[in-house]
Amino acid sequence: MPRLFGTDGVRGLANRDLTAGLALGLAQASATVLTQGRRAEERRAEGRRPVAVLARDPRVSGEFISAAVAAGLASSGVDVLDAGVIPTPAAAFLIADIGADFGVMISASHNPSPDNGIKLFAFGGTKLPDDVEDRIEAHLSMDVLMPIGGDVGRIRRFADAEDRYVVHLLGTLPNRLDGIHVVLDCAHGAAAGVSPQVFTDAGATLTVIGADPDGININDGVGSTHLDNLARAVLEHGADIGIAHDGDADRCLAVDREGKIIDGDQIMAILAVSMAERGVLKDRTLVATVMSNLGLRKAMAANDITVIQTKVGDRYVLEALNADGLSLGGEQSGHVIMTEFATTGDGILTGLHLVAEMARTGKTIAELASVMTVYPQILVNVRGVDHRALHSDDVIAAAIVAAETELGDSGRVLLRPSGTEPMVRVMVEAADQATADRLAHSLADIVLKRLAN
Repeated sequence: MPRLFGTDGVRGLANRDLTAGLALGLAQASATVLTQGRRAEERRAEGRRPVAVLARDPRVSGEFISAAVAAGLASSGVDVLDAGVIPTPAAAFLIADIGADFGVMISASHNPSPDNGIKLFAFGGTKLPDDVEDRIEAHLSMDVLMPIGGDVGRIRRFADAEDRYVVHLLGTLPNRLDGIHVVLDCAHGAAAGVSPQVFTDAGATLTVIGADPDGININDGVGSTHLDNLARAVLEHGADIGIAHDGDADRCLAVDREGKIIDGDQIMAILAVSMAERGVLKDRTLVATVMSNLGLRKAMAANDITVIQTKVGDRYVLEALNADGLSLGGEQSGHVIMTEFATTGDGILTGLHLVAEMARTGKTIAELASVMTVYPQILVNVRGVDHRALHSDDVIAAAIVAAETELGDSGRVLLRPSGTEPMVRVMVEAADQATADRLAHSLADIVLKRLAN
């Protein structure tokens, strides 16, 4: 039986894969597992119930899933503070800010509206490790907590949730954003309420798109996975920069005044150099995944900044950051983690600091992004293969060596098995697109011939 939890919580088609019954059961199992330990025992000894923060993005299915989760938590003796529609990083911040025992975010991030998901956060607003997720999954088939009378949890509105988060974001900025015209794309998602307010309060001149969520239109042709509308709006309004979030606002991508995309690697490069100059980049080290562009590593080396590479997934980036007490990391997709201010990727925080660097230096975003040369990159997915045999095939290994020899220092090759399906991902970077395309497809053909099922 496949594992219920994926790389970022439990996700699926709402009311088919992710039902009200599953949401209720997950909430009850989570309450059982996440309220164990000395801290919870001390709270109960003082006559206080455990507390959980509950939040969601605006997709329509979030209403019934959130209700089911609230019911499951309260029926298990947990007091629920319902923050309503707020970004995922806001929920994580609030858990830490009020000292809640844990929290639940209902969101499928950048996925289309019919999908939804349940993300769980531990005390302090951190994502759960795999072993804790496994314990929760195991408890789905066990007895649940069934308190009665005054031990049953209460469900209350978290009335000042947005205000707390806005104040926090503004307090992180090294300088104001006055004089910068920003087009902000909120993906018709959870950022629609908070992000325009905080950018305006910070001094930016603002044009807003994608900020009319109706429960159905989240991520629909807008946001960080659909940047064409943002680029057009930047050109139309003569803005200095465009900032795009995804549905739950844990990502940030950008476009410059010419409509050119600034991806997560470039954003990390800009922030890393800025933080190093200001003496706040811990150990002059950046954490990125193996999928980050070669240009990022070269740019960091040129600025005497070390790069630590992890597996793909923001949870692995966060693990590396926490292991060494580092301050900055992220992914090409726009998940950027600034550990001084957040326990997870925060697209609004990232966007604010990106624009703040423009205001601080007086440079355009294109000038700042020029610190990094983006190498042409191609990713080919090879399906229908025995991906488990990838690293034991001598012919594939020889082909990789030959490609790497041809590229030398001007590119790189990465082949990795998918973590979710029988597929091999072939990634090649080169000094020119034609070389990258040729080598990637050649390697993909070899993988298919050698490993086809």
